[in-house]
Amino acid sequence: MRRTFALATLAASMALLTSHAAEARDQIRIVGSSTIFPLTTKVAEHFAKTTGAPAPVVESTGSGGGFKLFCGGIGAEFPDIVDASRPITGSETAICAANSVRDISEIKIGYDGIVMLGSREAPGMELTARQLYLALARTVPVKGASVPNPHEKWSDIDPSLPDLKIRVYGPPPTSGTRDLMGQLLLDQGCATFSDIASLEATDPDSFRLLCRTLREDGAYIEAGENDRLVISKLEKDPTSYGVMGFNNLERNRERLQGVPINGIEPDYETILDGSYPASRALYLYVKDDHQQLVQSLGDFISTYVSEAVIGEEGLLADNGLVPLTNEERAETMTSAAKFASN
Repeated sequence: MRRTFALATLAASMALLTSHAAEARDQIRIVGSSTIFPLTTKVAEHFAKTTGAPAPVVESTGSGGGFKLFCGGIGAEFPDIVDASRPITGSETAICAANSVRDISEIKIGYDGIVMLGSREAPGMELTARQLYLALARTVPVKGASVPNPHEKWSDIDPSLPDLKIRVYGPPPTSGTRDLMGQLLLDQGCATFSDIASLEATDPDSFRLLCRTLREDGAYIEAGENDRLVISKLEKDPTSYGVMGFNNLERNRERLQGVPINGIEPDYETILDGSYPASRALYLYVKDDHQQLVQSLGDFISTYVSEAVIGEEGLLADNGLVPLTNEERAETMTSAAKFASN
């Protein structure tokens, strides 16, 4: 009986491997962050030109949407890589494991920041995390009570701010930018109110709900995962602003201006040293088992982490990526080493 079961299990495993081999793809499939999408697209083009291999297919789904697709299973119908503007969560790891996606490599590629920006024609302003929270949260504290956000104009929050209607284009819930905007900026602004701050220790779920739930009255507009479309909207309406990744600002300095947060300008130095309050690391998550399904996967990873791509003078530094420190570069090379010989 045991021998029969063991043989059946072995046969099933061999059939699965044979099925995967038969479904092998020529092209790498990448999903994930809209922030990293233009960067990975550049790397895909560079990879195709320098190796002659087919250019990877890159889709902008948001980090959360990317992990959902990535964690669906092993096989040619599932993505090989997720571009992520935040670390994978415990619940996402559990979903991956439940679908046999257990061997995953996390590779840090550089830094970015979550920035609020406007067109060059927009009125310049500076915000604190508290003011940003008061502008975007669905409910805000007024005289000790949580009430629907009453602020229609920026000047309603503070007379020093522009006398303009609050209208901010921002990422949807599937976006890592949206997640980290909540964690890094809205939580910080929310915590400046002592009665809400006390909830963080006693009732963290209520704290997050109060701090991160955004308006649905037109002041905050979910703009999907197409950053270029948002930039076009900002140029057409210079009274509006957008929340996006820093590399969008860096690649469009002639068209856009950044809004300082807590008195700190978003730039390479402030993001790398962490003084800018919304700096973040960017990652690739790679499905190790797919090296057997997509022959060029290892070569692509080696190309991506090369000095020519993510180094201080690399391809992506010219496109808004803030490079890793030397120590972090060494760690990234170690993480990616397993792919070098494949």
